[in-house]
Amino acid sequence: MTVATPISPKFTIAHTVCPHDCPSACALEVDLDAEGRAGRFRGSNANTYTAGVICAKVARYTERLYSPDRLMTPKRRRGAKGAGDWQEISWEAALDEVAEAFVKAEAAHGSEAVWPYFYAGTMGQVQRDSIERLRHAKKYSGFMGTICTNMAWTGYVLGTGALRGPDPREIAKSDCVVLWGTNAVATQVNVMTHAVRARKERGAKIVVIDIYDNPTMKQADLPLVLKPGTDAALACAVMHIAFRDGYADRDYMAKFADDPVGLEAHLKTKTPEWAAGITGLSVEEIETFARLVGETKKTFFRLGYGFTRQRNGTVAMHAALSLATVLGSWQYEGGGAFHNNGEIFRFDKAALMGTAYADPDIRMLDQSQIGRVLTGDAEALRHRGPVTALLIQNTNPMNIAPEQRLVKRGFARDDLFVAVHEQFMTDTAQMADIVLPATMFVEHDDLYRGGGHSHILIGPKIVEPPPTVRTNLFVIEELAKRLGVDHMPGFGLTEKEHIAKLLGPSGTTLERITEEHWLDCQPPFEDAHYLKGFGHKDGKFHFRPDWINGVTPNRPPKSVGLLGPVAALPAFPDHVETIEMTDAEHPFRLATSPARNFLNSSFAETKTSRQKEGRPEVMVNPRDAEALGIVHGDLVRIGNPRGDLRIHASVTESVRPGVLVAEGLWPNKAHLDGEGINILTGADPVAPHGGAAVHDNKVWLQKA
Repeated sequence: MTVATPISPKFTIAHTVCPHDCPSACALEVDLDAEGRAGRFRGSNANTYTAGVICAKVARYTERLYSPDRLMTPKRRRGAKGAGDWQEISWEAALDEVAEAFVKAEAAHGSEAVWPYFYAGTMGQVQRDSIERLRHAKKYSGFMGTICTNMAWTGYVLGTGALRGPDPREIAKSDCVVLWGTNAVATQVNVMTHAVRARKERGAKIVVIDIYDNPTMKQADLPLVLKPGTDAALACAVMHIAFRDGYADRDYMAKFADDPVGLEAHLKTKTPEWAAGITGLSVEEIETFARLVGETKKTFFRLGYGFTRQRNGTVAMHAALSLATVLGSWQYEGGGAFHNNGEIFRFDKAALMGTAYADPDIRMLDQSQIGRVLTGDAEALRHRGPVTALLIQNTNPMNIAPEQRLVKRGFARDDLFVAVHEQFMTDTAQMADIVLPATMFVEHDDLYRGGGHSHILIGPKIVEPPPTVRTNLFVIEELAKRLGVDHMPGFGLTEKEHIAKLLGPSGTTLERITEEHWLDCQPPFEDAHYLKGFGHKDGKFHFRPDWINGVTPNRPPKSVGLLGPVAALPAFPDHVETIEMTDAEHPFRLATSPARNFLNSSFAETKTSRQKEGRPEVMVNPRDAEALGIVHGDLVRIGNPRGDLRIHASVTESVRPGVLVAEGLWPNKAHLDGEGINILTGADPVAPHGGAAVHDNKVWLQKA
């Protein structure tokens, strides 16, 4: 097959991949009509992970692609920041102004005054990471991406020594699937595809562990709704029972774990009664879960991101992961623990990112602390000069970043120049000085990898873009010319030339992957299940994580060092109360969980997604509502020292007493006071390698 397969005189099928910030990276088929216009989007049946299934929001992608609200021309701000007064200008003029602003910022405060700020609005390697090449070439401030993966990857790798695991397709061969901290029905539908297959074909049981009764919980044979931030306590109690009742695989641990004797002694006091008092689960629920996984050799622990977005999230991931080692689940097909396969993909990113001229002395700034950076916090600025110019691609910090009141205050600075390259007039674009219209994924070439599976996938250009929009790569190349660095290695290459270089170590070529659409990189069973030893030098799984010296994909550079309350981290898996504990003034825990029809701040601009989500709401348990005189649909106010906002209450048994859940990142303007839910979230880093604890907030609640 090639990029487009004729199916009739009127239609062809084009093959591509979903670019959005999701581990699934679904292989897609797109119907194209005779004029080259995209029609139906669907999952590829030929891809064994996607298996023909994609989420509803991507299935209706034409609504986004052909939206009347899409940005089409470059714009210059005319009035006050955020006032919405724009003048259309040419691409030449817009890029000239951006370059001039960067030169001016550098002349006044040094090269670090410019901060290229980006993230995962596209997961395409070329369109996402080319901005790093410009950053290295110009010695602009570095970007430390912390908002998503730090806690999860750190906790996992400090246990296994590597960011890889069993083939996720083995879920379908499991006898028990544990979905821990991931609302897969809403956020990773392919996980549910394979879990439900295991249930239908093998009678497998599905366990769901989360903080509220969400759509995935409704698929569970054993639903476990615990208090936010208490996952490690549950894991410890189950390991306690495994040692107590003979489920622990002592022979396996003797060969493959660092200190099972010390772990068993540590867990003596981590009884089900102890965990029940922390998690809110009953002793019976904990015992039932322990018995199920203890008696089921082929238990597959699918560990998500959600439960790690707490101030003890790194510890929680490591504790849940340790359970698979105590039980010896790794030994079996359909068993073990999986989080992300990031390590298995082999790319040569030197030319793409300009790593040859990276300067380790350039400061690294924390993505999650953009509010502090832009308001002059000395520690956030690494005790150096101010940031006075931003280039933003693939992210929307005015909506998704913590401490939103600080973020807004920073963006409103008169001395800050902001250029935003975007597809829609997002909250961030509204605060820009220059807005540049961007292509969408079907309109450019790129290469993707699926952290939630094992494929590298090609995403070719299959639709002609509007004539006035440009790719991320175009913007970087044109700025490089204007800033005098376009002669440096890596510049001047096309998307396809970059892709060919990226694929060098992978064992395939651009021509072959274009023909075959993807490359399956899944390691052999023995490697994926660590049967030749774990990734640490001693070959052991580490029940004793090296929080101080351990090497992980997210470890901050030496210039930044360890982050957060490292001294509170435990020697063995344990519950640590570094979370925001409730108090008399703030008796509720708030989580800002994903919505089914949004993806971070993406898709909130499409009409159908907004209609299906309704409006911003906060879930409140009926007992809490009754005590506060709140009825379903009432306006309530929630707040903490970071801020407060009005929002409608959804009174529901889906949340536990004392827990509030606000689903979805709505645009700020969708909220009654023009401020989104992230005014309540904090940016203090999680130990030991940073990250944003966006689901970990103590708040008060009252009727508005």
